[in-house]
Amino acid sequence: MKIFPAIDLRNGKAVRLYQGDYDQMTVYSDSPVDVAKSFKAKGASCLHLVDLDGAKDGRLVNFETIKEIVEEVDMYVEVGGGIRDEERIKQYLELGVGRVILGTIAVKDPGFLEAMVTKYGEKIAVGVDARDGFVAINGWKEITDRESFEFCRYLRDIGVRSIIYTDISRDGGLEGTNMEAYRKLQEIEGLEVTASGGISFEEEITALRDVAAAAILGKAIYSGKLDLERAVKLAE
Repeated sequence: MKIFPAIDLRNGKAVRLYQGDYDQMTVYSDSPVDVAKSFKAKGASCLHLVDLDGAKDGRLVNFETIKEIVEEVDMYVEVGGGIRDEERIKQYLELGVGRVILGTIAVKDPGFLEAMVTKYGEKIAVGVDARDGFVAINGWKEITDRESFEFCRYLRDIGVRSIIYTDISRDGGLEGTNMEAYRKLQEIEGLEVTASGGISFEEEITALRDVAAAAILGKAIYSGKLDLERAVKLAE
């Protein structure tokens, strides 16, 4: 299993939100590049970047920061947040980003999603954000009537290879992730699942090895609750 330490970007800074709430934001560093380098030094080979400005209002505020990270840090990088047209996908892939994560647009415009999956294949992942079992969109502010596991099966059926599944209620809480959700997702054959949201304990990483292809670590490593170097070794 791969470990993806996360860097959430807002106005060029590395920050963390609590359960997606922009009013509950902590700034961790003015230099996301240095944060990425520190993750690399601790053994991480992958990086999860989220453009919070893009997710909130579609603005491409953090493009230069993402470019700098990709150019200066030798890691496999995935990027999400406000990617709603092909031009943005192409911009990121041309930078050298490994894959882009579609969220809101994947729910709202299935035709666009299918076209991008057909064209770019495994370079397209889908972020499935769930609250009480239903898919949330628009920076987690809107809950749809789409059941999350049914949506994941649909994604598999149209050719999506990778999803990032986040239980919003667990995100940033440091109280553990939704293991039951990942056990259910394991039953969807042909889908590579990245676990995200609330992963806080070493035993969760050990358990996730059996049901997930990757895990995203955020607040737990920023707060010191989990040691990234040890987490990478546990995941292998």
